[in-house]
Amino acid sequence: MMAFQQGDGSVGKVAELSVIVPVFNEAENVGLLVGLVADALQDVAWELIFVDDNSPDGTAERVKAIASKDPRVRCIRRVGRRGLSGASIEGILASSALYVAVMDGDLQHDERILVRMLALIRATGTDLVIATREREGHAITGLSGKRSLVSDFGRFLSRLVIKSEVKDPMSGFFMIRRELVEAAAPKLATEGFKILADLLATADRPLVIRETPYVFRERQHGESKLDARVAFDYMGFLLHHLTGRLVPIRFFLFGLVGASGVVVHLLALKAALAGLPAYGFDVAQTLATFVAMLSNFLLNNGLTYRDRRISGWALVPGFLIFAASCSIGVIANVGLARLIFSEGQQWWVAGLAGALTGAVFNYVTSGLLVWRKKS
Repeated sequence: MMAFQQGDGSVGKVAELSVIVPVFNEAENVGLLVGLVADALQDVAWELIFVDDNSPDGTAERVKAIASKDPRVRCIRRVGRRGLSGASIEGILASSALYVAVMDGDLQHDERILVRMLALIRATGTDLVIATREREGHAITGLSGKRSLVSDFGRFLSRLVIKSEVKDPMSGFFMIRRELVEAAAPKLATEGFKILADLLATADRPLVIRETPYVFRERQHGESKLDARVAFDYMGFLLHHLTGRLVPIRFFLFGLVGASGVVVHLLALKAALAGLPAYGFDVAQTLATFVAMLSNFLLNNGLTYRDRRISGWALVPGFLIFAASCSIGVIANVGLARLIFSEGQQWWVAGLAGALTGAVFNYVTSGLLVWRKKS
């Protein structure tokens, strides 16, 4: 194995294994994790790449302070981008090691089994090693009942798009040959949180997979990242793959928010009719439309475009532009539907065509005008 000269004049080995750790607000954990990985991989040439999504708690600064003393530790700080999958991909593409492992920065993944995983993937023909979370009865060790239930439901749904027979496709702890990720990278979604499930669903050929069990630890510091937004992203991931990756995940998320807007509209309409009977239906309908638009704007800002989220006073012009673009989308929707219906098509065909046209128009204009990608 080739060697390199370290800053202190000593000679080190080129990394055989890169451990990629996506982090957000894990400043208390990074130092502990470096020490644990160093102890676990004493006989392995390794490097540790932290990919930080611009954590406000100083995670990147903590990693860089460690990296200034240990050249095996690196930090990639991402600004204007969010998401575990995207962070994992960027970390892997920044590596030159033969093998790469992805693990969380919250100390719940057992770093001691990295050696076991490396021995398995070194075997001829093995492409991927998955660390499978052990169970006690019906629950995964280290997870609350709620989180275990969510994980199990996600595993069940993943069977719709993943053909490989693996026990834990929702695992966030795995090791893979870097060349496989390099080849798949253009097809992988940067949104979402389950990079392993995406790799399994995207693979052009059946992968040779080994699995090894481990006990999922309790979180010691920080807060869990598993919330409603994660479930929202996962639904988009499934729909994206069920359409053969033809439709972007973000479009599905935008559509799910739009569907929720219908419910909000009807509830607001009912409330306005009951609370303001003297003003009639037209006023109630106008108020309900405004409330639904505001709901859609806030949900898209917090969920669909949270990596480009706008805040403060910028929310005001952002909402006005969003409302204006959606109003134009309604005109396009109605106009096309009327044209198709006048040509003798079924009412539902015309309505669906108009709705899809309006949705696509709103999605495109929102991305271009409201939540512009940050340079």
